[in-house]
Amino acid sequence: MDKFPKKGLLLVMSGPSGAGKGTICKELVKDENIKYSISATTRAPRGSEENGKDYFFLSTEEFEQRINTDGFLEWAKVYDRYYGTPRDFVEEVIDDGKACILEIDVQGALKIRDSFPEAVLIFILPPSLSELYRRLKDRGTESEEQIQTRMSWVLGEIAQIEKYDYVIVNDDLAKAVTEARAIVESEKCRVIRQSDILAKFQEENEGGHIYGTAND
Repeated sequence: MDKFPKKGLLLVMSGPSGAGKGTICKELVKDENIKYSISATTRAPRGSEENGKDYFFLSTEEFEQRINTDGFLEWAKVYDRYYGTPRDFVEEVIDDGKACILEIDVQGALKIRDSFPEAVLIFILPPSLSELYRRLKDRGTESEEQIQTRMSWVLGEIAQIEKYDYVIVNDDLAKAVTEARAIVESEKCRVIRQSDILAKFQEENEGGHIYGTAND
């Protein structure tokens, strides 16, 4: 076990549906040092979903107990079902020196900022509203009415950008992924994540080591 473990970080990715945040996240987690956060839910598993891989499936009683013990970085109740981000899972990934990435809406991201202030918030933007509409249309998964509803939410989401740490305009996927990776590498170098290096220097100093003489 590393005597001076390096601390990881929590990345929170938000943006309008169709901005490409999911695709960017999938590219980032190809790096073995970046892990997806796994959400907890009280809904039943669907199809081939596995506990601990797709979700942590909890009973309502278990979920509410965790709420009462501050076991979630954020949680919400949607149509009588709970969803949340388990604090212990995220902290385990971070303590292992890795980056934990979470794709979530603006409301959830701001809740995480309150409960985990050192989280890094990244907002993904489409190059334009017209391009966003085209992407949603090309998906072919929603009706025109549903698309228009999503479009009506966009400006409200974008208005929250100033509460984020970084913004990436996804007009080219490869470029956007490169920028996201650069953010990760930059954040790793911040002083608050360098306790391992600082501790190592302090121990060396307290150990009374001889650093050389004037004749060296």
